[in-house]
Amino acid sequence: MLVLVAPGQGAQTPGFLTPWLELPGAADRVAAWSDAIGLDLAHYGTQADADAIRDTSVAQPLLVAAGLLSAAALGAETSAADAAGRLGAVAGHSVGEFTAAALAGVLDDTAALTLVRKRGLAMAEAAAITETGMSALLGGDPETSVAHLEKLGLTPANINGAGQIVAAGTMEQLAALNEDKPEGVRKVVPLKVAGAFHTHHMGPAVEKLAEAAKELVAADPKLTYVSNKDGEAVATGAEVLERLVGQVANPVRWDLCMETFKALGVTALIEVCPGGTLTGLAKRALPGVRTLALKTPDDLDAARALIAETTTPAADAAGA
Repeated sequence: MLVLVAPGQGAQTPGFLTPWLELPGAADRVAAWSDAIGLDLAHYGTQADADAIRDTSVAQPLLVAAGLLSAAALGAETSAADAAGRLGAVAGHSVGEFTAAALAGVLDDTAALTLVRKRGLAMAEAAAITETGMSALLGGDPETSVAHLEKLGLTPANINGAGQIVAAGTMEQLAALNEDKPEGVRKVVPLKVAGAFHTHHMGPAVEKLAEAAKELVAADPKLTYVSNKDGEAVATGAEVLERLVGQVANPVRWDLCMETFKALGVTALIEVCPGGTLTGLAKRALPGVRTLALKTPDDLDAARALIAETTTPAADAAGA
């Protein structure tokens, strides 16, 4: 069984979209998305510097666009064939859930990008109220680390599994964490994000996103959609949309998503562009599962080969 996953904010790097725009039809597709959301995605994905694409209101739609573009090049967009077997499940980390929702057919590409653009703007506004940020803790015992973070007033905003937890809070709280790491933690790494996402600091953004979501009609997922909230598969489009709104201020439980992948019997995992972060976690948490990250179009042939070699139980049953 194959699962397709989409990375979250912080995965972007300057110029990462450049080679993807050279694929047939890609530039036109990105131009149409840019017109729809009022943001020049091609410029930010090819020419903008690291500071410009760190802006939450830019980074989020840029990441979703890159994920959708690479999935389209891979031939992994939702279709009857995919639902029957080539793709067993989809999931996304934080803003990657919008990519996953589009890949599952819950929202069309333009609707997903329009909503995520509003999400990015709302989260940027919320982040401007108080200077906040996020840092990754590498190593240590999860329970010990979570208790230590709470003692410092920080939120365990991402519990990623494979020995990684992301703390979020004010810059003063994060500075205190640097001086007082939890027992067993090897390193604290500041992340390239502009706020304490998935915490109470994002409350104002949830309200704005909820209003924006009322304008959309969500279809039920055409394949298994695994949610960040609790790692559970979500069966209805309405609930997917509700969770997309709420996750802005709720912790990301990627560890539970990977537990669900394991329970579903995943044998291969492909991470859409800009891949690397989630495949790294999977290599440590899902031993024996084949992984591949789409970083450039040069990775497409290997990814297509992996898809061709991988079938789900549903596909086997259909061919029996």
